[in-house]
Amino acid sequence: MASPLLFDIADIDLAQDLGSGAGLDSTLPQVGDFRMLDRAIWTSEDRLSGLGVKHCRADEFWAKCHIPGRPLFPGVLQIEAAAQMASWLYRTRNPNLGFIGFMRCDNVVFRGQVVPGDDFFVLVREVSATAKRFVSDAQGVVRGKLAFEARVTGFTM
Repeated sequence: MASPLLFDIADIDLAQDLGSGAGLDSTLPQVGDFRMLDRAIWTSEDRLSGLGVKHCRADEFWAKCHIPGRPLFPGVLQIEAAAQMASWLYRTRNPNLGFIGFMRCDNVVFRGQVVPGDDFFVLVREVSATAKRFVSDAQGVVRGKLAFEARVTGFTM
């Protein structure tokens, strides 16, 4: 049975842009083809929950090779998108941190396909955090349905 969404996205203006392009590149260590977020859309007032989006395109490196003729956005990249959104959210509250990395994922479940042309919305809610580690629940939503969920853990150096 699918989990309920971490928060209701129905009343969020999905056109908001809290960070995209160079703004994300200055916040996240992943750039270019390996940045799996196109835009940070929303955060809660306490910045413990956030929403981002990855626009899955047919011209991306994974689309031509991950199941030719039936391209699927790889699960490992869905996890990466979640880790990047969790990292971005954590850094918005802690801008002077050094390197932020990803060290663990738990309870991963893939519940639907993500294909070129889809907008992959990434919901993140922080569960716990210290100065050196943060744990977040994450979900991916496509066409209004839960496609992915996991718990991701990041670290700082």
